[in-house]
Amino acid sequence: MSTAPSIDPLRYPIGRFQRPADLTAHDRTSAIHSIAALPENLRSAVSELTEAQLDTPYREGGWTVRQVVHHVADSHINAYARIRLALTEDWPAITPYKENLWAELPDARTAPVDVSLELLESLHRRLALLLSALDEQAWHRGYTHPVNGPQPLNQVIALYDWHGRHHVAQISTLRKRSGW
Repeated sequence: MSTAPSIDPLRYPIGRFQRPADLTAHDRTSAIHSIAALPENLRSAVSELTEAQLDTPYREGGWTVRQVVHHVADSHINAYARIRLALTEDWPAITPYKENLWAELPDARTAPVDVSLELLESLHRRLALLLSALDEQAWHRGYTHPVNGPQPLNQVIALYDWHGRHHVAQISTLRKRSGW
């Protein structure tokens, strides 16, 4: 008898992403609202943290809070571009990026978090407007990831809804554990 591997609650405080087979219109609306709320939720999660706290890893061996904030911006910029490609090309092949290396670049290690928070505010405003305007047919378009295969927008939106909540929870969990 095999057992499922345990999930590290510090790394995955809301659990691992579970890819849905499909999303209903109600599910999509909920995901769009969550995506639209991410910038404010992330800003609240890092509100009033000191520079030392921002440079604290959210877990042993993990990124610092600062790197997490910049990672969310990096990831969601890529998602936005991929979604636009999916809407304007026929199942384009996308290029993944090495997120661990991006998180080690000087700006991700040292830039003020407000730089990425401000970027996310505008990016998510545009993303929510775009997603809210899609018709049913558009939700079945997508792109091809070289490792993960076809990625229909119906599943992509669920992934980025989860992704934002996942990283906010990492920071919030650290704050709670640390008494910040």
